[in-house]
Amino acid sequence: MKKTTLVIMAAGIGSRFGGGIKQLEPVGPNGEIIMDYSIYDAMEAGFDKVVFVIRKDLEEVFREVIGNRIEKVVPVEYAFQEIDDLPKGFTVPEGRTKPWGTGQAILACKELINEPFAVINADDYYGKDSFKTLHDYLVEENHFEGQYNISMVGFILKNTLSDNGAVTRGICRADEEGNLIAVDETSGIIKTADGAACERNGELVKIDVESRVSMNMWGFEPDFFNELENGFAAFLSNLKEGGKQEYLLPTIVDGLVKNNKARVKVLESKDKWVGVTYKEDKPVVVASIKELIASGKYPDKLY
Repeated sequence: MKKTTLVIMAAGIGSRFGGGIKQLEPVGPNGEIIMDYSIYDAMEAGFDKVVFVIRKDLEEVFREVIGNRIEKVVPVEYAFQEIDDLPKGFTVPEGRTKPWGTGQAILACKELINEPFAVINADDYYGKDSFKTLHDYLVEENHFEGQYNISMVGFILKNTLSDNGAVTRGICRADEEGNLIAVDETSGIIKTADGAACERNGELVKIDVESRVSMNMWGFEPDFFNELENGFAAFLSNLKEGGKQEYLLPTIVDGLVKNNKARVKVLESKDKWVGVTYKEDKPVVVASIKELIASGKYPDKLY
């Protein structure tokens, strides 16, 4: 069977979480963090290696909290996402303080991966079935002539909302065969009495809570790194004044689909997402993990 790698994006600063390192917040009974459960699920599904994408200044604390423990049960490598890791000829715009988004995060892994790989956020819980579904697709022969072969796990919007504030979701449109037509990156989505909505021009616009959304759980082939590299240079060349834009996976994939350069299979998941977008989300995550342990989906101690 093909080898597969799990890439975990953990370089976010966590500003909405009160300035702390939200990816390293304990949520399990023995101090486990969300990544522990994602890695456990990924290994159970068949993934062979883990690549953590972090900031260099977080390396010591990251290894202490999770890295040193995880490398005892699965091969681990580190990629570093830095604001000044730019193609030749480009410099960081004045005033820019954050790295360049999820596209740059994955590009940082280019020299570490030569096999199909999955991508997830560090602070999102995706569910066991999601990893199994994505892994099984990655190891199949799914090549399309002249196109990138990409997959994504689509979650039901109502299963991904926070009770504590607005969220950003990539709302997906797919054809009858389950191939992605477009990803509409939508910010400011909030729960409402009758579902969900976002603000547009001062008014609340209703959103279908049964919509499929991207939670940055993707599957790629290694040839995608070439697209990311070329696209990053193009992105930097077209920065608007102020240079605050981000190089985001949903936007990148959406452009490839619209230009017929990629075929993206939307893999359905009914798993309930939980995550720590806001500090107030943490008790919900802790309670969800406790319930999953009680139902037998996880042992009390993972490793």
